[in-house]
Amino acid sequence: MIPIIEFDLDLKSIQEMRDVVKKAKEAQAKFQYFSQEQVDQIVKHVAETAYKKSDILAQMAVEETGMGVVEHKKIKNELGSMGVYESIKDEKTVGVIGSDSKRKITEIAYPFGIIAGIIPTTNPTSTAIFKTLISLKTKNAIVVSPHPSAAKCTVEALKICSQAATEAGAPEGVIGWMTKPTMSATTELMHHKDINLILATGGGGLVRAAYSSGKPAYGVGPGNVPVYIDRSADVKQAVRMIIDSKSFDNGTICATEQSIVVHKNIKEMTLRELKNNGGYLLNESEKARVEDVISPIRGKLNPAIVGKTAEIIASMAGIHVPEGTRVLIAEEDLIGKEIPFSIEKLSPILGFYTASHVDKGLEICQGLLDIGGRGHSLALHTNDEEVAKRFGLEMPVSRILVNTLASIGAAGATTGLTASLTLGCGSFGGNITGDNITARHLINIKRIAYGIKDVSLPKALQSNRGRVEKESASVDGIVEQVLKEVNDKTPGINSDLIAELVKNVMAQYQKQ
Repeated sequence: MIPIIEFDLDLKSIQEMRDVVKKAKEAQAKFQYFSQEQVDQIVKHVAETAYKKSDILAQMAVEETGMGVVEHKKIKNELGSMGVYESIKDEKTVGVIGSDSKRKITEIAYPFGIIAGIIPTTNPTSTAIFKTLISLKTKNAIVVSPHPSAAKCTVEALKICSQAATEAGAPEGVIGWMTKPTMSATTELMHHKDINLILATGGGGLVRAAYSSGKPAYGVGPGNVPVYIDRSADVKQAVRMIIDSKSFDNGTICATEQSIVVHKNIKEMTLRELKNNGGYLLNESEKARVEDVISPIRGKLNPAIVGKTAEIIASMAGIHVPEGTRVLIAEEDLIGKEIPFSIEKLSPILGFYTASHVDKGLEICQGLLDIGGRGHSLALHTNDEEVAKRFGLEMPVSRILVNTLASIGAAGATTGLTASLTLGCGSFGGNITGDNITARHLINIKRIAYGIKDVSLPKALQSNRGRVEKESASVDGIVEQVLKEVNDKTPGINSDLIAELVKNVMAQYQKQ
């Protein structure tokens, strides 16, 4: 009976998805005629309303998923609502958005249509709010597929946004969602004929499915962010930021530091500061136990540790750590998918590598990125501009985050980067863009272009056919003249042979 129950759930989920997409299409057909002023009023009201609900949505997310920290998820909700709003509020996304009088080009924006938004379990409410806002800003409708283990809190966030949007005048149905998502329904959503673009945030398999759907898609790859502490760094400040960043929402942000790479000259100072900031350095036997918790099957992350506290993870490994321990740390010198401390851990656990010089630091960081973080981000603490430049030039990532918290800096909270909860990994990570995804990625632009240059096109003197006919006539004339002269001087000679020889000679001459 179990397969029948699952089959029925799939059918219900698929039918719900189809109904929601149909309603979204009807709503978007009206929404596409709204003015910039109308759109901006809707976006502002949705952002403000969601911002006010940041705390309750954070509580719901932690209760439902068992991941993260309420206070930190609240910050992410605030970033996903008003933080995103502040970054897009002045963008022109409706009608004429630009003109160049010198080049005589006018740019006109138009929406994709209906966006399929795929939401991860690690950031279920903040990502839903963010994707809704950038969709509304660009006059697109959005249909969301929540992660099954975070559906309740994601749907609540979407209900809040939907009610606020209709209050501000948006067509009902312009924000839609599945209440009981299944993998089958999500897959069919991405292939639905009325879906025009996919915004996929999630695991590698999901992103690959989005890219293989035949639809335009923005998918993002995993992050296995190394952080290099240069010998020129302010070590106390660097370590404080790394521990704050790594423990933020228990490490659930994909841009969070995963491994520390430190210059040998400051190793002991760094280890001391890690302990002073709540880091717990595992001994060899403890490290072995935690390895088995991180990755019971080597090469695969244990989902049970994602978003859990350091103390809980230590308890899972049968290790007693001091109360208040924020991050578990183990020294490592190996790199590989089968080396648990070198992979993306999505939890407050750090691998610790020592580099004898900058070149070795670059090599270690490159190795860590190659096993699962290419294209995403790298963190760097240094006061040497040349070191920063080298990492920027040589590392295969889309963001180099210098002297800041990588987790929230990559999302624009502590840097000048665009506020976003979907971070592209570019061609290094197999993505279409390395940008922080925002409203401008959800519009198409058509251009009115006036002629500004005169071009003289040469006229053909005669057609190819005429040239060929002329050349043919010329050859026949030469053959006739040669035969006449030969017959006059040597009567009875083989005329056919002479004619053939002359034509061959002329053909070879014309090829030169």
